[in-house]
Amino acid sequence: MRTAPGRRRAHALRGLLARRPGPVLLLSATALLLLVWIPACLRTGLIDLRVYRAAAPHLTTGDLYAFRLRLPGPHMFPLPFTYPPFAALLFLPLGPVAWPVVSGVWTAASMGALCALVHACLRLADPAAPHVLHRRRVLLWSAALLWTEPAAVTCAFGQINLLLAALVGHAVRRRAAATAGLGVGLAAGVKLVPAVTGLYFLAHRRWSAAGWAAAVFLTTVAAGWWAAPRSAAEFWFHAVGEAGRVGPVGSVLNQSLRGALSRTLGHDVGWSAAWWAVAVPVASGALAAVVRTARRGDRLGALVAAQFTGLLLCPVSWCHHWVWAVAAVLWLVYTPRRGRPRTVALLAWCVVLAGYPIHWLELAQPDITAFGRPWYLAALGWCYPVCAVLTLVALCARTGGDGGGRLPSTAGPKAGRYRLHPASGAQS
Repeated sequence: MRTAPGRRRAHALRGLLARRPGPVLLLSATALLLLVWIPACLRTGLIDLRVYRAAAPHLTTGDLYAFRLRLPGPHMFPLPFTYPPFAALLFLPLGPVAWPVVSGVWTAASMGALCALVHACLRLADPAAPHVLHRRRVLLWSAALLWTEPAAVTCAFGQINLLLAALVGHAVRRRAAATAGLGVGLAAGVKLVPAVTGLYFLAHRRWSAAGWAAAVFLTTVAAGWWAAPRSAAEFWFHAVGEAGRVGPVGSVLNQSLRGALSRTLGHDVGWSAAWWAVAVPVASGALAAVVRTARRGDRLGALVAAQFTGLLLCPVSWCHHWVWAVAAVLWLVYTPRRGRPRTVALLAWCVVLAGYPIHWLELAQPDITAFGRPWYLAALGWCYPVCAVLTLVALCARTGGDGGGRLPSTAGPKAGRYRLHPASGAQS
């Protein structure tokens, strides 16, 4: 019996991917590196990395948060530095290094961070997977996920999102409380939103890890204050609460609940009753997802739920902040919990991540500072929040078996405290 040509080709492709996952990733990463790095050297590109590099020397002069990077182009607004002073302290060494070197190394490091994030997520989802199978999964998933909208835009903008997500993913896998807290505390010290990972520690009753994370975060605040008291005072007493200085809240790039709701109503909703009416039920569902997944021993599910809580409730969550969608896809694929909510969420993420909707919506809305949108464009501008809510529903669903991310029983006596009721992740 002859096999159809299409089936033979598909079988041959699967065989090639199984035998040569390394070259597949190398080809994918090289193509994206060249597409990002060459334009960045020839013309304006990696704009957030340019901000990190140019703003850091202003740390000690006291005008760090008055700094603006002005780039050519009618639609480019002046770019501020939006992170805590501790981040500027870390970015200081970037200044003396030649731009082609900085841009190339930063982009390559971001791609490596995606691989590290995929590795951490797959180990959380399936800790018992054989090494060979796990390695193949990491290489092939990394090759594909590099081209999703959040990851590709992070690389194109020179953002720090993938590096911080990889740090958090690595930290939560550590059994030592100090090591876990160190990673999360450092990430929160660079960019505040990773502090939401504390919910993951609390849900798993890792009180020591949460305490270490808080202590390390406070240490980064003290380090920034010691290095630049004026800049620190400006940030913590004024700039930290001003969402508008980060960028246009109504831009379609802002995929938080506040951004999507503001585009729908035609004005910045701020902390109004309309925002609370949407945020409270979403936050309640997200926290329920964190707790339920933790009780099932589903470590990756709990991490995804915690990160989505921060992304949805933060005033500004640019589309490239949503690199934790990578973790959501891996959970939806590898969780043993089957059901319609999981299937719907996975299909929605596949369409959004591969379709680059924010890119097309930005082209359709040339004035990113205006809140008013035609109803159909405003509706499409909810794509990331809707996908996140669908994922939270899938995380809370009770169909199928238990979570696949429990610590293995051979982990030792200390691991038991982390497995709760086993039966039952523009420049801000």
